[in-house]
Amino acid sequence: MLEQGTKAPSFTLANQDGKQICLDDLRGKWVILYFYPKDNTSGCTTEAIGFTNAKADFERLNAVIIGVSPDSPKSHTNFCTKHNLDITLLSDTDHKVLESYGAWQLKKNYGREYFGVVRSTVIIDPCGNVAFMWNKVRVAGHVDTVKDKLTELQNNE
Repeated sequence: MLEQGTKAPSFTLANQDGKQICLDDLRGKWVILYFYPKDNTSGCTTEAIGFTNAKADFERLNAVIIGVSPDSPKSHTNFCTKHNLDITLLSDTDHKVLESYGAWQLKKNYGREYFGVVRSTVIIDPCGNVAFMWNKVRVAGHVDTVKDKLTELQNNE
């Protein structure tokens, strides 16, 4: 698991447009990195729409929002189009970034065990360090919680 204050694992992944996005290129900005299980599922759609609706608020706080799931860039494109999403979604089909952030874990459902995405969010500071993280996120109210925590972190700098 990641610890606050440690360097965030670097990555380069394709977004919904097939463009490579590298964490190191975002230095100088706050990064809201959220991990979600699957495009077009109810909780993931609610979360993505919530972050899209709050995008201007995060931009005022010098923050970018990035969602990561194991879905393909094409799936992300369809997801963005269907729900008018205006955030960056990255494709981690081999789960390497999900694993490095502790979001790819053994899950249990109806007596069945399998590996999957544990909904998580990490705030990365402008120097590239983990500033705060949430594991096993509940979608309701989460976007506001992240915005409040980001504001608090910036006020304590």
